[in-house]
Amino acid sequence: MFTLKNEQKVCQIGSWKIGGQPGDNPPLLVSSMFHKGDRILGKRKAGEFDRDKATTYIKRQEELSEQTGIPAITAMVANTADEMKRYVDFFVGLSDKPFGIDMWMQEPRIEAVKYVSELGLMDRLLYNSITPWDKDIPGEVQQMKELGVKHVVLQVYDENDPTPQGRVSCFRRMMEMIGEDTFETILVDTAVMNLPAISFSSIANRMIKEEFGVPAGLASSNGTYMWKEAREMWGAEGFSAMNVAAQAVATMFWCDVIFYGPQVIAPRVFPAVVSATLMLAIFAYNETGKLPSNPDHPLYKFFGEFAEALKK
Repeated sequence: MFTLKNEQKVCQIGSWKIGGQPGDNPPLLVSSMFHKGDRILGKRKAGEFDRDKATTYIKRQEELSEQTGIPAITAMVANTADEMKRYVDFFVGLSDKPFGIDMWMQEPRIEAVKYVSELGLMDRLLYNSITPWDKDIPGEVQQMKELGVKHVVLQVYDENDPTPQGRVSCFRRMMEMIGEDTFETILVDTAVMNLPAISFSSIANRMIKEEFGVPAGLASSNGTYMWKEAREMWGAEGFSAMNVAAQAVATMFWCDVIFYGPQVIAPRVFPAVVSATLMLAIFAYNETGKLPSNPDHPLYKFFGEFAEALKK
């Protein structure tokens, strides 16, 4: 059920391995910072934000990543290139980890990448993302190649076909414009439109991994945070339970990367994803007789004796 027959590509961003057969590598967790509604923001145009809280959130995510063996990236959201430059300066002055830029408009996104290139930090950059709504994908890709972009998120969705097959068809069309060997890393984001549609995205992940072998994932937080009624029905505590449960379930089904939402919730998301990652590793072991090859897998960090017993 979980294991795929064809060879699976494993990409590397920094020291982290992403992709491969389900259960072998833990998923990459991508959090957002400076998004709309982020409480650490002051006046966006003036570049005001709470630097102390931002520092605390980033460091806490890095601590959880180190503790659990689950890779994690901070994706910074901005509307303009100048705004993103301030956030990049802040992050790289604080951390030596990879980071993402998350910008909806293509032109300021490219301008921000130029700045990262000037800083000599392209090895650490995750470009988020090339989308089917970008007006000039071939032109965008050419600019990215010239700037030395290595790691890219490719978002796929077909407004005329919201099924898993529509997402796969979108991926094929976009790859025809991008080319298979253009970037070192392509992470596919099978766009989530609501909570139950996370299932469609998960199925699309499997289909894409089966056919193309590339790492695939989703933004489960798009589905959970759009369910406004959940907070009204159950309050903050109930919403939190629903949110982390949905993200843990998504982890189980052919998911190499999860965009989990606001970084402030990292202390709740990491334990949920660890639980699912541990269970998936044993589901895969039951099918293949193989334990994870990744020595930093949570299975070895938390249940080493159990893993040794299975080896014997």
